[in-house]
Amino acid sequence: MIYCEESESHGNFIPRSYRAICRNPEWLKRLAKRYTGERWVPRAWDRKRRELECANSSDALLMNIFCYPKVLQRPQLCALLGVEPGSVPEFGFSPRTPLLNERGDRTEVDMRIGDLLVEAKLTESALRSAPARLLLRYRDLHEILNVEDLRTHRGNVCGYQLIRGVLAAHAANSSFLLLCDERRTDFIESWFEVVRTVRSYSFRNRLKLLTWQEVAGTVPRKLQQFLAEKYGIVKAVL
Repeated sequence: MIYCEESESHGNFIPRSYRAICRNPEWLKRLAKRYTGERWVPRAWDRKRRELECANSSDALLMNIFCYPKVLQRPQLCALLGVEPGSVPEFGFSPRTPLLNERGDRTEVDMRIGDLLVEAKLTESALRSAPARLLLRYRDLHEILNVEDLRTHRGNVCGYQLIRGVLAAHAANSSFLLLCDERRTDFIESWFEVVRTVRSYSFRNRLKLLTWQEVAGTVPRKLQQFLAEKYGIVKAVL
């Protein structure tokens, strides 16, 4: 399902988050992110769509939560993330991870809060894999990871997006968080497969995993209800 803006509201967002996005010029820019699946939209005249209009967009879910007014002033959520209360999130952060040619990688991380980089996953069929040659472009790869221990399949390195995030966090002297659905045990297993290849134990301690369900347990009740109704995300029962 693809939503669109109607007057001062948007069907893909809880109203309070959407109003906050519209008031913040940097957040508002994120709504223009191109929808990579636009070619599958059946009507040719309707194919110029945006990523955050898609019902199962992990970026939209991320902004629904973290653009909600004062949500990052809640001590329980900030403690869960390991960030300072009152931090302001940045969406579509480009860490410019160094390559062998001394240029920086142009790929984006979904969100940055302070020194925490966040990769968000929701309904993707699988974590992206990539040919080994793409991974070998990174300057500090062998310093950070035991590359020979990475899982491969038919010449492709599995969990490429996660590996790229780990390398970005190291370059930025930051922490890295994978945020995914607790029902996606395949994502969780892939995450730990990557983490176990990290050489430095101190850096490994800055690599985190949280589920949307854990986050849902720390947000305001109205936002909890929205997450349950729209995404089927219900706070984790401890």
